[in-house]
Amino acid sequence: MNRLLTTALCASTLLFNNIALADEPGSGLRADSHAPISIMGDHMHNKGEWMTSYRFMSMDMQDNLSGSNRLSVEEIATTAANRFADVSGQPPTLRVVPTKMHTDMHMFGGMYAPSDNITLMVMASYLERDMDLTTFQGGMGIDRLGTFNTKTEGWGDVKVASLIRLYKDQTHQVHLNAGLSLPTGSISETDQVLTPMGMQPTVRLPYAMQLGSGTYDLLPGISYLGFNHNWGWGAQANSVIHLGKNSQDYSLGDKHSITAWGSYLFTPAVSVSLRVAAETESRIDGIDDKIVLPVQSADPENYGGQRISTTVGINTVVTRGLLRGHRFSVEFTIPNYQDVNGPQLERDKSLTLGWTKAF
Repeated sequence: MNRLLTTALCASTLLFNNIALADEPGSGLRADSHAPISIMGDHMHNKGEWMTSYRFMSMDMQDNLSGSNRLSVEEIATTAANRFADVSGQPPTLRVVPTKMHTDMHMFGGMYAPSDNITLMVMASYLERDMDLTTFQGGMGIDRLGTFNTKTEGWGDVKVASLIRLYKDQTHQVHLNAGLSLPTGSISETDQVLTPMGMQPTVRLPYAMQLGSGTYDLLPGISYLGFNHNWGWGAQANSVIHLGKNSQDYSLGDKHSITAWGSYLFTPAVSVSLRVAAETESRIDGIDDKIVLPVQSADPENYGGQRISTTVGINTVVTRGLLRGHRFSVEFTIPNYQDVNGPQLERDKSLTLGWTKAF
């Protein structure tokens, strides 16, 4: 969490320096005209308008859950069954246990409106993942052999979408999100691991450490925004639906999520938001026969579940000067409820920073 806190402090300094550049009402710019920065495809543009964006998300996971119950690493190592126990050399329980995972994601986006009723969007992402794990000695007992770390890094899947306006008046806006995710991210990442027998082979890493889905994925959704004086509100429902299995004979679990938020505009340049999100995700369908390890993340059954989180955020926009129209935003997310198809690492706090500019 030290990295998150340092980044949050830097972001707060940038945001509050931006407040000093606020102009008087009537400048034509409002900080709350965009949804909180973690929401993708939330707003549309006027005909001929372009927008570029950059988002940075940092998320930690630590400790383990099964369902909504906390598990110690010793409990997993001695009681959680290894689905690969019938493979030669595999122990009966999960003798390698993840203890922490960190993900940084850099997201680069572009939007263009060929008409007032259609906005096109593309998003590319660069991911950095690292996971800490503990290996227990041999096939039983609670003697720890050692710890190790695995890392992956690279470009993820590219997403393209059309935003299609359904309704707009001075208070309410509704549009459809029709997107497709392209399988540009790697699903064959490898690294060195520490086995219960003390060996250190280089193997294909579990699904959580891969960079893409390997499948074409439908991204349907619907977005609503409302404004009245200094108050704003909105909601978005969307899904990720994987089409068939990938080249390694599996597909990630489909995901369905809904979020709703409210915001208050202090000045045209600054608004704050409070957001609640809920999601449900299925288990992985199929299995990669090259991922055979005595660790929970190698089992497709140990993926998915239900989660609820709360997020606070700040949106700012520069309303005058050389940086007029540049938007800077931050969101901080706190998990409230998790019920997972475990054992799985538990999601911890996350931070999202963003910059956008329309022209």
